[in-house]
Amino acid sequence: MAAAPPPSKAAPHPPAVAPPSGPPDPPPPADVPAPAFIASLQAAVSGSVSRVSYWLGDWTVVVPVAQVLQAAQHLRDAADAAFDFCSDVTATDWPPRAEGRFDVVYCLYSTRHRHRVRMKVIVGEQQPLPSVSGIWPAANWLEREVYDMFGVAFTGHPDRRRILMPEDWQGFPQRKDYPLEGPGELLMENPIDWLKLRQSREQADIE
Repeated sequence: MAAAPPPSKAAPHPPAVAPPSGPPDPPPPADVPAPAFIASLQAAVSGSVSRVSYWLGDWTVVVPVAQVLQAAQHLRDAADAAFDFCSDVTATDWPPRAEGRFDVVYCLYSTRHRHRVRMKVIVGEQQPLPSVSGIWPAANWLEREVYDMFGVAFTGHPDRRRILMPEDWQGFPQRKDYPLEGPGELLMENPIDWLKLRQSREQADIE
């Protein structure tokens, strides 16, 4: 009787891939000149631009937290910039990055010159970030959404409270370490159980 063949060895597991620590922020090619408003910002507000990025026709200036209000004021008021409209404020989460966990991105547009720029600020988890709602009123609700989803600590905001989630919600749902099924106390198989819990809280408040 022939001997049984030896068991085959399991295929080795591929090495673990380290999580990304941030976007590449590629610099502009040598043959693509930066817009004049970037040079004027660098000249007018010392230390306001830590790096410049260019990707698929879009320009981004990375601004230190300490210079965000001065840079924003210049980008709005300077004649060659005239970014009078903040169309969006968003964020991305990079937990492994030592430099700062969040990229907060302001998408700016000039209705006079019809050009765009992104102003990006790298900020730590508990680091205060001045609100730009006094410069661009449209940023008011946009910053509230970034606070609600990521927990970015905006300061000087006229009404910093949640805008999408209930006020008593735990955690910040778009952080990469947020549990996929929500806060632990609400992990219930039956939605009726969650509803009963909510109603019991409301009843206790009434009593």
